[in-house]
Amino acid sequence: MHTDHGRCYRAVASRDSRFDGQFVTAVRTTGIYCRPSCPAQTPKPENVNFYPSAAAAVAAGFRACKRCRPEAAPGTRDWDVRGDLAARALRSIAAGAIDGDGGVPALARSLNVSERHLHRVLVAEVGAGPLALARTRRAQTARLLLDATDLPISEIAFAAGFASLRQFNDTMREHFGVAPRDIRRQPARRLASTGALTLRLGVREPYAAESLLTWLRLHLVVGLEDLTGGTYRRVLPSGGIATMQIAADGITLTASVDDVRLLPDTVARCRRLLDADSDPLAVDATLGADAMLAPLVAARPGLRVPGTTDGFEVLSRTILAQQVSLSAAHTFARRILQAYGKPLDAPVDSLIARWPTSEVLADASYEGIGLTGSRIRSLRAAAAAHASGELVLDPSADRDDARRKLVALPGVGPWTAEYVAMRALGDPDAFPGTDLVLRRRVVGTDPERWRPWRSYAAMHLWLDHLLTDGDGK
Repeated sequence: MHTDHGRCYRAVASRDSRFDGQFVTAVRTTGIYCRPSCPAQTPKPENVNFYPSAAAAVAAGFRACKRCRPEAAPGTRDWDVRGDLAARALRSIAAGAIDGDGGVPALARSLNVSERHLHRVLVAEVGAGPLALARTRRAQTARLLLDATDLPISEIAFAAGFASLRQFNDTMREHFGVAPRDIRRQPARRLASTGALTLRLGVREPYAAESLLTWLRLHLVVGLEDLTGGTYRRVLPSGGIATMQIAADGITLTASVDDVRLLPDTVARCRRLLDADSDPLAVDATLGADAMLAPLVAARPGLRVPGTTDGFEVLSRTILAQQVSLSAAHTFARRILQAYGKPLDAPVDSLIARWPTSEVLADASYEGIGLTGSRIRSLRAAAAAHASGELVLDPSADRDDARRKLVALPGVGPWTAEYVAMRALGDPDAFPGTDLVLRRRVVGTDPERWRPWRSYAAMHLWLDHLLTDGDGK
């Protein structure tokens, strides 16, 4: 959209928050870039440039607005509807792929391209190369830690992924126009020494919080998750606890982490779990134009597709749920957690353990769980494929490749592959068309008309069924 100057300017002139996170507005006369909904005086059209990313604006010499905080805007799922090189690379960078020891070379190898080609593709798509995108991500992480913790600035620099204090200071001045010490003006809401940090996660409205809470309530695994009113808690793959107060106007996250360096990853996982970066107006406009779905969209505007904090957890729980009722699936999952999950050092109310890793379940006996022999073979094969690295189950994965590898596993068919694509791979256009409920609902209708939001269509149909009949996946 950023190439359509007239449309972008109209969004800025009307301060339309629907476009926050989809592009940024750079004002040449001030050297500042803003989110489209910035409350500052609207600049003249001849004085603005529009960029697809904050990194591109910074590369062009602009710094972030102190008033509208563009780095805190909800993200975008524009790249999630695509499975090409640029989309996979951007999802990988957002998940922290460059922050490890391998850096850009490792990312390029994982994508089977050269570093030069990767750089060229990303510059063409978003106006910045992988290193610039990674620096922007680190700067945004550091800003988050400066705002939300009382950590010493030197610790924040290394927690955010910077190699040196000089690099940290230079990057923060480049992005925000001031030194890190000048950013920290408000006292932290939680002391870092407690290990609990409270953050506000923005979402685009409408946000169908009650529908999401209903789905989470119907799929809870006792010991791993709990839900009271609008507050959902779960054990994270790291062993920390995330408490999410979910409301129509946003999400308040309290994360208990042993290492503050885990905070950015925790925030990213929770945003994916709650589909916080969805564009509900784009989704509802497409699905609401369909005669079958229009009443459901009207009843639940802003419906989200629940994601996950752990792709393997979704796959293993989905295998447990194949061809059984929800209550039976919950029983199996609870037994798996109790038998093979890693216990917390100290239980937190009903929360007792983290979900077992694929390495553990690949060698488990499953004695006393109550599973059939074929189900055990499916779980072991899936766990072994994931543990070996052959099967990637996160948003950076090649979705088509992941689907092929999933259906090649014993006892795993198209339904499971599509469901995992929806929730673990973040594919907004996955559609488990072999599902019994969906097959009954789509008779006489071609689901192709719902592209690229078929995952959301499936959620509407499933929720309607669940609330009517009380069972489903």
